[in-house]
Amino acid sequence: MIDNNKYDVIIIGGSYAGFSAAMALGRSLRKVLIIDSGKPCNHQTPYSHNFITHDGKKPSDINAKAKKQVLKYSTITFLEAKATKAIKTENDFEIETEKGETFTSRKLLFTTGLKDIFPEINGFAECWGISILHCPYCHGYEVKNEKTGIVANGDIGYEFTKMISNWTKNLTVFTNGKPTLTEEQIGILKKNNITVVENEIDYFQHNEGKLMNIVFKNGTKTAIKALYAKPPFEQHSLLPQELGCEITEQGLIKVDSFQKTTVAGIYAAGDNSTFGRSLALAVSSGSVAGALINKELIEEDFV
Repeated sequence: MIDNNKYDVIIIGGSYAGFSAAMALGRSLRKVLIIDSGKPCNHQTPYSHNFITHDGKKPSDINAKAKKQVLKYSTITFLEAKATKAIKTENDFEIETEKGETFTSRKLLFTTGLKDIFPEINGFAECWGISILHCPYCHGYEVKNEKTGIVANGDIGYEFTKMISNWTKNLTVFTNGKPTLTEEQIGILKKNNITVVENEIDYFQHNEGKLMNIVFKNGTKTAIKALYAKPPFEQHSLLPQELGCEITEQGLIKVDSFQKTTVAGIYAAGDNSTFGRSLALAVSSGSVAGALINKELIEEDFV
């Protein structure tokens, strides 16, 4: 049963950062509403790694357990819905969902994550998070020493390749067109036995998200076990921007060390405000946000 009275905090986004913040707030006796649409960016990632005590578990299982634990706190309410409108009133925030429901709160926390923009190459989306990877700390150990590719170009491709070379020496850079690497960068790659392939990619051949071959437009193909890529992204929710929150040049919500945005009373945590896209960092930033929101409420009330 949703209580339409004012909440201390509304959290938009109920994944790892959101539930972590909610736990800190629930344990602080705060009345909290979590609004979540149930579409985490890692929904097809089979296993989570580099998260102590949860290494090798399914992200969905971690999320379900977090939700169950958080909702044991009687002051926390969960609503499965999409927040579509946010307004700053004189003293509060007003949130409206796609169903027309309206809720108000003193503070607002966005843990809405990011939306990856995939290249228009067949098979990429189906392999994302399974065998096309974004983070070696999250997935590199499982494909260590395997035949691995980097789908990238220029400085980003060079630096990414340098990093991944720690996990495997069987490495190829696929620029998907004319290389924009410098001559010096290409020379260093060759020195480290790393090949640069500029053939344009036609599609990724896979079996249920597990890569088999990269098929090129010239008709050739190469077998591959894993690929790393850094596709561009955008904010999963535009509400922070509509409320006036500053966005960095990199497309992230600008926050300080306390997870405060540039708009008073609004916080952000998790992937939407950090380059460190991992469960562990999301949980950490959510916990910080929850504690600091509670402190801000205390400061306002203790007069």
